[in-house]
Amino acid sequence: MTDELNEPLGRESRRPPPAAGSSSRRPLLAAAGALVAAGATALHLAPKDPFGGEPYAVAKIEPAKPPEPAPAPPQQQEQQRTVAAADQGPPGNEMGVSEIEQLSGVKVTRHGVEGSTARIIRIDPPSGVKLAPAPDRRVVEKGRYGLLPRIGADGARPMDVYSRPFVTGPAIKPGAPRIALVVGGLGLNPQYSLDAIEQLPEGVTLAFAPYGADLDRLVAQARARGHEALLQAPMEPFDYPQNNPGPHTLVTGAQDGGVDDLQWLMSRFSGYAGVMNYLGGRFMADESALYGALSEVAQRGLFFLDDGASPQSLSDRLAPKLSLPHGKVDVIVDQRATPQSIDAALAQLETLARGKGAAIGFANATPAIVARVARFARDLERRGVALAPVSSALAPRGGASADAGRGL
Repeated sequence: MTDELNEPLGRESRRPPPAAGSSSRRPLLAAAGALVAAGATALHLAPKDPFGGEPYAVAKIEPAKPPEPAPAPPQQQEQQRTVAAADQGPPGNEMGVSEIEQLSGVKVTRHGVEGSTARIIRIDPPSGVKLAPAPDRRVVEKGRYGLLPRIGADGARPMDVYSRPFVTGPAIKPGAPRIALVVGGLGLNPQYSLDAIEQLPEGVTLAFAPYGADLDRLVAQARARGHEALLQAPMEPFDYPQNNPGPHTLVTGAQDGGVDDLQWLMSRFSGYAGVMNYLGGRFMADESALYGALSEVAQRGLFFLDDGASPQSLSDRLAPKLSLPHGKVDVIVDQRATPQSIDAALAQLETLARGKGAAIGFANATPAIVARVARFARDLERRGVALAPVSSALAPRGGASADAGRGL
């Protein structure tokens, strides 16, 4: 008997031989398995059809083009070409651009980062008032620090050449009360200055500090908008030098009477019709110092405006002795900078104008104050009050009048 129990362990057992042909089928089965695996892999890697085999089409959709703008009127096209030609000129030709703005009536406002080529072009409605370009060669001379105002050989005074004519609207009756509004501190903050120039009505007078950059261009922009311009001259306050208005401040006791400092201040830009003080409590109360400064202002054909802040000021007493056209601020609008106080000060200014015939108000160029002053000024004509440049409000102050020779 032959079985696993009777055979010794380890001996090769006898197995039945394999069936015929089994060895030849093994390669075929392996190849079929490989094809099945490759097909499954291809199906897995193939991109999925989101439409499940349904037919579909792909179309390109483009945004609609806006309609072509209507062509500008021929006059406007010519003005825009003029501005474009000016901007393509050589670098540093800013005065040429300003002159073109004045002649064409096109306003080119430059905003944004310094060096940017961006331009905002706005065409203003005609106001009927055009100020002469500055500097006018008849009324300037070359000084140590630059161009200085002077009385021309033909007798023309800078205050006459550069002041804004007093023009009223049709609703203003003859003899109506006048309000002159002066907004000062321009030139120190370029953006605040541009905002004031743009937002305030043309009849508002703008006073520029002597320390700003590019003052000639900024003043030219203001005058192109129709604003009369003043120079604010810093003068010695009582707490000087702890409170120092800035370089070339006019101080009491100066060896030359302060003439050199005043000429530096006067050379900072052209186109102003008058000078007003900035601070100066001590200087304005010193007869010798103030008389010397006012003499220089008178000899150069300008007028003087007292900001009204110093009760000890001697300008009202000294100016007539020099035949110097002058005025004094009646109401400091922003003495208290709350909205209620500003509105109350403007109401007081209107009451004074109705009682005396003319009144002068002063405020500094901060955004909140500019907005309130602009709204008040635009509403004056509806209430029968004339908005006047400060040069036309000097007559009630005595002495020579800024209105002389202008038919006012």
